[in-house]
Amino acid sequence: MGPPLKLFKNQKYLELKQECIKDGILFCDPTFLPENDSLFYNRLLPGKVVWKRPQDICDDPRLIVGNISNHQLIQGRLGHKPMVSAFSCLAVQECHWTKTIPNHKEQEWDPQKLDKYAGIFHFRFWHFGEWTEVVIDDLLPTINGDLVFSFSTSMNEFWNALLEKAYAKLLGCYEALDGLTTTDIIVDFTGTLAETVDMQKGRYTELVEEKYKLFKELYKTFTKGGLICCSIESPNQEEQEVETDWGLLKGHTYTMTDIRKIRLGERLVEVFRTEKLYMIRLRNPLGRQEWSGPWSEISEEWQQLTAADRKNLELVMSDDGEFWMSLEDFCRNFHELYVCRNVNNPIFGHKELESVVGCWTVDDDPLMNRSGGCYNNRDTFLQNPQYIFTVPEDGHKVIMSLQQKDMRTYRRMGRPDNYIIGFELFKVEMNRKFRLHHLYIQERAGTSTYIDTRTVFLSKYLKKGNYVLVPTMFQHGRTSEFLLRIFSEVPVQLRELTLDMPKMSCWNLARGYPKVVTQITVHSAEGLEKKYANETVNPYLVIKCGKDEVRSPVQKNTVHAIFDTQAIFYRRTTDIPIIVQVWNSRKFCDQFLGQVTLDADPSDCRDLKSLYLRKKGGPTAKVKQGHLSLKVISSDDLTEL
Repeated sequence: MGPPLKLFKNQKYLELKQECIKDGILFCDPTFLPENDSLFYNRLLPGKVVWKRPQDICDDPRLIVGNISNHQLIQGRLGHKPMVSAFSCLAVQECHWTKTIPNHKEQEWDPQKLDKYAGIFHFRFWHFGEWTEVVIDDLLPTINGDLVFSFSTSMNEFWNALLEKAYAKLLGCYEALDGLTTTDIIVDFTGTLAETVDMQKGRYTELVEEKYKLFKELYKTFTKGGLICCSIESPNQEEQEVETDWGLLKGHTYTMTDIRKIRLGERLVEVFRTEKLYMIRLRNPLGRQEWSGPWSEISEEWQQLTAADRKNLELVMSDDGEFWMSLEDFCRNFHELYVCRNVNNPIFGHKELESVVGCWTVDDDPLMNRSGGCYNNRDTFLQNPQYIFTVPEDGHKVIMSLQQKDMRTYRRMGRPDNYIIGFELFKVEMNRKFRLHHLYIQERAGTSTYIDTRTVFLSKYLKKGNYVLVPTMFQHGRTSEFLLRIFSEVPVQLRELTLDMPKMSCWNLARGYPKVVTQITVHSAEGLEKKYANETVNPYLVIKCGKDEVRSPVQKNTVHAIFDTQAIFYRRTTDIPIIVQVWNSRKFCDQFLGQVTLDADPSDCRDLKSLYLRKKGGPTAKVKQGHLSLKVISSDDLTEL
């Protein structure tokens, strides 16, 4: 069963179609009329626009002609270049375009059943976290008989023109498509999660290991139904569409249509002097200006392959505008890579994507205000919504995406399209359950770009632990909705932190409501005991407060362990000490290496301190070998930390 479907303008495709067929008329959409307001906000198009149906534009119109990906698409005199790139990308993966264009065979013109044609179509978009169905009529804007916006080189094919119209209706008018990026459009077509990779910053041409790591990630993304495109930076407007020495166009987006790791046979190993080829196939959506370097159709490498070689290696090109490149040349020539991951299906029983819709809101009560502005607003920053997630293992890539609600539909009222947004990421205590109030010991683990785009993201490899993500507007005191999505190949259990401190309850009152909150961070354990010279010591921490405890990850084979482990405890009294124990992880029975006992009184010094390990038995027990470096902060204000 698919995701729930929202009906835009509450229009039901099948009911409307059946009514039109019954009445013998062609559908004319009353919610998106063929007039200037459907084209622009507040301006007129020079020249006379005539809205025509496909059968009035050409003979034998079709929704899709042959293979959807076989034809080049043209921008049109008023079209949007990112739209053409997004169309080309969408056509690569059948799992996506068949969702965006549902029941395409049922919607297709049938010359034998023209009495069943009602001039009505429907398309589906992923709109701010919801799959939304948009119904349109087939009236398209033309000047002198030519389509004003995008069209196909197969002049009787109309899927992209109709899809563009439905998208314009969803956003308010055709002009609303201005300013959208290719990835914005792809995400709205598919529900994928987009990440932009800076190829120069990644230094993939210099760092061989990183280059093959990138290939592995792209291969995995593509084979799972992801969409990938790339572009060459254009430093100024004058260099847009200027050709490079190798035939590529600056400022132009190319679509990845295949990616292969190829093992060569004995004869080809001798020819190319390598056992493996790492190859990427790209398409120019406009069908011109192909790559002219190595592995292009005119190259020496391509000519050394027989037709049988190409077939066996599956190095084929299905249409004009397609070409192959080696991974090396791909990394050398392209500056930005747009990776849209297919995150719609659970993998092996768990979700790769966690998402939540939230809101920045304003309230006179500081504890209820949820619009604190960016990190520069230190007094109000932590009033923003806060979300915690858990990375269960070291070294996993986590992609965080923050999308604000698109305001284009309000542009006629003078509202800005986008606010400046961003987010901060903090590594927090392993047992945190309540909101952050001050940042005394938390590590600032990352920050997104702050910019007035629809979506900002951050991609990082994170260590095991808990992280709090704080989505913000740049300015405080504004209201808007947002969508937060987090992608990882391991479950991260995203949830919002809504409470400031433990609730007052009968149970809490009976056992004693907390009066003190204590944060502790253990930086390191040094000079730990070894029984004999070649003994392996694998230390870990256990931090205890009454019945509550936190356990750190095990550090491998070291007597000088860096932990940076954090914990927070809400205590009824300072008579309940905090005990930090160091253990050696062993195969059969773990070994106790020593402990530190802390009163952690609010009046105690908050600076980093070094304390000797002791045997069990309290703060006066016998000293053992080794010491801990730690920082403890206690407060009798439960909302201070």
